[in-house]
Amino acid sequence: MNVAVLSDIHGVLPALEAVLAEPDVAAADRIVLLGDLLAGPMPVETLERLRALGSRAVWVRGNADRELAASARGTGKFVPDPIFPWAARQLRPADLPVLDALPLTVTLDGVLFCHATPRDDTEIVLVDSPLERWAEVLKGVSAPMVVCGHTHMPFVRLADRRLVVNPGSVGMPYGARGAHWALLGDGVQLRRTAYDVEEACRFLAARSGYPGIEEWADYFVRNPASDAEALRVFSGPGTTST
Repeated sequence: MNVAVLSDIHGVLPALEAVLAEPDVAAADRIVLLGDLLAGPMPVETLERLRALGSRAVWVRGNADRELAASARGTGKFVPDPIFPWAARQLRPADLPVLDALPLTVTLDGVLFCHATPRDDTEIVLVDSPLERWAEVLKGVSAPMVVCGHTHMPFVRLADRRLVVNPGSVGMPYGARGAHWALLGDGVQLRRTAYDVEEACRFLAARSGYPGIEEWADYFVRNPASDAEALRVFSGPGTTST
């Protein structure tokens, strides 16, 4: 089975469309959506595009999906990011049960898929986290491969006898420009889809109602933070989620 893994789309519809146009994604048996799908500039449009994938799509809950639904209902705590409460207000009542139903983990062909870790959708583990940390978050997991997102940085590493894969982020990458994803099948391939980021920024400015969209797109789409910058932030004291 060939599986395309898309994580952390964050409502960036042009990036999503670029990945879905990839021949290997179009031909994949399954498309696993690894959470944090909508919290961004085009949440409703992104949801509609993902639902159009039908039964090929396998959905996993991200912390932002859970928090977005709670915020849309006026409960829970808003993420300290101006675009998050705005995105929550765009959701329609019928969208909330879709987010509520998303599972924490999914297992396909012996591979465990989760957003952050198998036990929690906000935990942070990094490519350079010590083996003791990986052993802690993977305790009780029997799957030989775990695929997780959340940190927006792609990597493949062996951790406590398990292969851990992070596809990176489709919509808000840390590292290189473009939409990052992974292809599982005959091995593991970390992929990056290049697309016209200037056109994407113009598209978002024209189509998103978020008041700060031009500044947001400039930072996350046109000039994403480096992996080194992100690792410094995520490794700081008290950091648990993104």
